[in-house]
Amino acid sequence: MMDLPCIQWQDYVAQKWTVLDPELKEKFTTLLEIDDVFKCSLTLTTQEDLDFVQSISAAYSVQKEAQQAAKCREKGNSSFKIRDFTVAALHYSQGICVNPLSSEQLSLCYANRSAALYHLQHYQDSLKDIDRALKHGYPSHLSHKLEDRRTQCLRHLSVDQKGKDNPGSKNPTDGGKGTSVGPLSFGICPQAVVGCSPEKGRHLVAVERIAAGDVLLHDRPYSCVLIPGMEEVRGKGGRQDAEGGVEHRRCHRCLTETLSPVPCEGCSYTRYCSTSCQRDAWEEHHQWECSLGADLMVMGVMSQLALRVTLKAGLKNIQMAKEPIRNEHTEPESRDSKPPDPCASHYGDTYRSVFHLQHHLNRHSPCVRFLSAITIATLYLKLSKAGPPPASWDISRPLQANSHPPDEEGGIGAAWNSELWLMGSVVLRHMLQLRCNAQAIITLQDTGAENSPVQSSREICIATAMFPTLSLLNHSCCPNTSLAFSTGTHLSADFSESVAEMRSKASGVTVAVRAANDISPGQEILHCYGPHSRRMATQERQCFLQEQYYFLCQCEACTLQQQSEEEDGPEGRQQCSSVGGNPQSGLLCGKCKGSLNRSSEERGKGFICSQASCGHCVALSEVNQRLQEIKQDLKKAVDLMERERPGDSEKPKYEALRLLRRTQSPSALSLAETHPLQGELEDATARAYATMGDWSNAASHLERSAVAIGNQYGKESIELGRQLFKLAQLHFNGGARGPALSVIPRVRKLLCLHCGPQCEELQELQAMEDCLTA
Repeated sequence: MMDLPCIQWQDYVAQKWTVLDPELKEKFTTLLEIDDVFKCSLTLTTQEDLDFVQSISAAYSVQKEAQQAAKCREKGNSSFKIRDFTVAALHYSQGICVNPLSSEQLSLCYANRSAALYHLQHYQDSLKDIDRALKHGYPSHLSHKLEDRRTQCLRHLSVDQKGKDNPGSKNPTDGGKGTSVGPLSFGICPQAVVGCSPEKGRHLVAVERIAAGDVLLHDRPYSCVLIPGMEEVRGKGGRQDAEGGVEHRRCHRCLTETLSPVPCEGCSYTRYCSTSCQRDAWEEHHQWECSLGADLMVMGVMSQLALRVTLKAGLKNIQMAKEPIRNEHTEPESRDSKPPDPCASHYGDTYRSVFHLQHHLNRHSPCVRFLSAITIATLYLKLSKAGPPPASWDISRPLQANSHPPDEEGGIGAAWNSELWLMGSVVLRHMLQLRCNAQAIITLQDTGAENSPVQSSREICIATAMFPTLSLLNHSCCPNTSLAFSTGTHLSADFSESVAEMRSKASGVTVAVRAANDISPGQEILHCYGPHSRRMATQERQCFLQEQYYFLCQCEACTLQQQSEEEDGPEGRQQCSSVGGNPQSGLLCGKCKGSLNRSSEERGKGFICSQASCGHCVALSEVNQRLQEIKQDLKKAVDLMERERPGDSEKPKYEALRLLRRTQSPSALSLAETHPLQGELEDATARAYATMGDWSNAASHLERSAVAIGNQYGKESIELGRQLFKLAQLHFNGGARGPALSVIPRVRKLLCLHCGPQCEELQELQAMEDCLTA
């Protein structure tokens, strides 16, 4: 998991803890303040630790190399030749990012990318790349090609502008789809307030009735970091050998998706959607991160996010955030008028709200605490050699008496030690906070071929963030909210630079929290931290939450399921622990098609048919083997469909169908219609039939898939809404007017509930409905 330091570093620090002197272990374990933990970790961090980081960071090099850039350009040329212009642009972009500024390859990569962008009709971006290619020394004897392309781009833009100027046409800069740059109001809705109690800490409570679908809060992250390698790039033929993952096609500041990133001039890794984001990121954090890019990859996303939050805050904000705590300890005479606990207050989306999130120092295990402290201490020592601090870390006033630095070492001046020591201590604070307060930013990724007749997608985690207001929400295994993230990914490529930058600043990364059902006054507003009652057993959920978040969940789902298990005894417990807390395992007996349940006599070793007249037993090893065979066939079938290109023979489609049918062959067990894997099989089968134009069969299988999705995620879930949206597409493509019109209202309701009335799918639904009722 990229959020944590790399495995080599985790193992190294674990060994360091194992051999640590028992007295030092005892001292470290008993420290109660983060400042003291950081001071102690500094004394335990050695040059050997720095050398080890240096040795493993070589595998994460962020140096620019002309030779590597040439290879990227060659890959781009190969994709360009087969007219896979999206993947070609990504390869050229990677070549631009790894190219030294003085390399001749840079101008060639810009020129080639301008050609790919032209074919993708991204004319403004193509023009920019033409200018960049010429600026970086594009060969003069070839420049006529660029000038011809410039003329063509300008001609297309002129035609487009004339179309926009016609009466009745929609100008995208005047409120067109996905182009609004108006300010978004952030904060909590008037129908909810922040509460605080010893048991729940800060939390959100409804004070008025909130209707399902209403927005409860809008929030933006104080900072976020992309997770490397979390997205496969797909072009016309599905899976392609494109350069890396999500970090290569999204802005590293606002997460906007782009095919023409602006590279960092210092490292090969970081890139941006615009010069505005590049400039803001440099001033905020990247001027320090740039030279440490490989080291930060070793230390993990959470370490980097903790550092970014601290750098963005700056010394002044940190000193202000610490003041309430300091005043509470330095005024013992005012005990009768004790000031409010800052940890019980909420300060909007300011840094103070972030600073006072719970860090749970004394609840982290000694090993986790030691890993975090040594990691941040090592990072501190790296930073101390990186040059002068950012402007936000100028000493604006003397540090208070209780913020003194450790003894000076290595000739570093007292002022430097004061600044960086405080920085290191605060970075450690945020690192510990993130274990319980980090929020994954989720987005939908297309998984099918570019021109697939039916939309296919899956959720992926693209970044880790710290949200000041979203962090107020406590967990429930049956939440009453739904989260929708926005990263500004639908910005048209033909906006001018100024409009693009304004949009980037206006939106960036945001999250909207909506009520998933009606919420009554006095009811707490809750969302799910991961373990959901529909997909995980009670005991498993509670163990996970206790280990990760340090609380025993007593939400409505946990309480009701515990009561049910107690009433039903051992038999009820073993049934509810089978799959997702549901009483059935989702497996059917191969003989009588009755449901298979875990055997109570041999707990964990097998399944037995629920029909007393049958009593057929299946060993756990046999169940696991059969499930593995089904998953392998499913993967092979999906790969065949996603690799398919226009013009290919029908053979891959029929081979995919053959593999999917093989999963239904008779055996000792089969999957119930509600089993999640059965839902995936039906979905894949529907895709196979859709690629053949057999809309009726495709719709039939997708309807069965929707049954499994509804059982797994709920009848009012966004997951079911997306599946039914695909079903509406199939009915529409097949000309099935009645079935399409019957499913569209249900889809509309679910999409409005979770995504709001402005989501793009609703516009497509409306277009389908208008066409069918015309």
